[in-house]
Amino acid sequence: MTIWVDASGGASGDMLLGALLGAGADLSVIQAAVDAIAPEPVSLRVEQVQRNGFAATRCHVEIEDSEHHRTWRDIRTRLLAAELHEDVRALALRVFERLAAAEARVHGADPLDVAFHEVGALDAIADVVGACAGFVELRRAAGSTITVSPVAVGSGTVRGAHGLLPVPPPAVAELLRGVPSLAGPGETESCTPTGAALLTTLADTWGPQPEMTVREVGVGAGGRDPDTHANVLRILVGEPVGADVDRRQPLLIESNIDDLDPRVWPSVIAALLEAGASDAWLTPILMKKGRPAHTLSVLVSAADAERVRAAIWRHTSTIGVREVPLGKHALDREMVAVEVDGHGIDVKLARHEGEIVNAQPEWDDVARAASALGRPANDVLAEAVAATRALLRERG
Repeated sequence: MTIWVDASGGASGDMLLGALLGAGADLSVIQAAVDAIAPEPVSLRVEQVQRNGFAATRCHVEIEDSEHHRTWRDIRTRLLAAELHEDVRALALRVFERLAAAEARVHGADPLDVAFHEVGALDAIADVVGACAGFVELRRAAGSTITVSPVAVGSGTVRGAHGLLPVPPPAVAELLRGVPSLAGPGETESCTPTGAALLTTLADTWGPQPEMTVREVGVGAGGRDPDTHANVLRILVGEPVGADVDRRQPLLIESNIDDLDPRVWPSVIAALLEAGASDAWLTPILMKKGRPAHTLSVLVSAADAERVRAAIWRHTSTIGVREVPLGKHALDREMVAVEVDGHGIDVKLARHEGEIVNAQPEWDDVARAASALGRPANDVLAEAVAATRALLRERG
């Protein structure tokens, strides 16, 4: 599956929330994430509205202390302590870290001590965490690719905590550095810092709608209803053309990692296999400046690639991976069972054009039998091989 975010009418936290709900995200999941971060009750109220004749979903975040301001240090502490899904927490931390870095560059301050004004209010914090929860849910169901259109920022001026500011405001301009944006139809602020931070954190690619078969369309409304354009953001969810072929495509995902405690690697490999990798391995390498490191290599189908990437982000220290599509040839396989002193051992048979060309006892079964029998594993393996040959002779 693929997701396209149409930000040609602008972007804000509430617009994203409305579009996510319209595209199929579960309101109860978003509400639970907001409840986890809020120190007092927060209500998400959803209504169907029109924006310049365009039917859309409006999500109101209703709370009392909307004028209270917080620093990135305060918000980070609350996010780390909240009972959130780990993927939601990680995404929200990245969004606020991006916001803090942009504000710090604009104002020449330490990012941790940046005082968020509009974004530091609890309703805006709820926008960010709610949108993160919605995208995590939608992405888990829909797949890995999020494409975002060029972002409309508006024009003119807007009044903020620091007085009258040009559009795009300094923080928005900083957040959108290096990505496509345009003034668009709006004559005031069309993209908020919250919207810019969410989109630049989420986007895998930027551009027009990719070639896709659309299944769901979510239209999120902003608070204003100008005459010039529909103040909405859209989220389209569907399958890329040729998705059936692509999902079967084997991929090799790799990353060079030089700062992970070596004792962690066995649990990393186990987590990747559990996430759907068909194989995972390490290769010792020497990196620049003579640093010893490992190349992590993971073989996975395109259908399972997103879960495996998520496991890599979660269990290793890398901040980037490379992927190569692979051609793959595999022999037909079947499993048979033999016994050694009453202990069952599975044996994998491989066939080429109907002929058995390989027969290998499963090592985990051999090791368990050897431990139970108090015998060397090599002896048990030899007997399992002999029993396999006898079984194959009987079968002809």
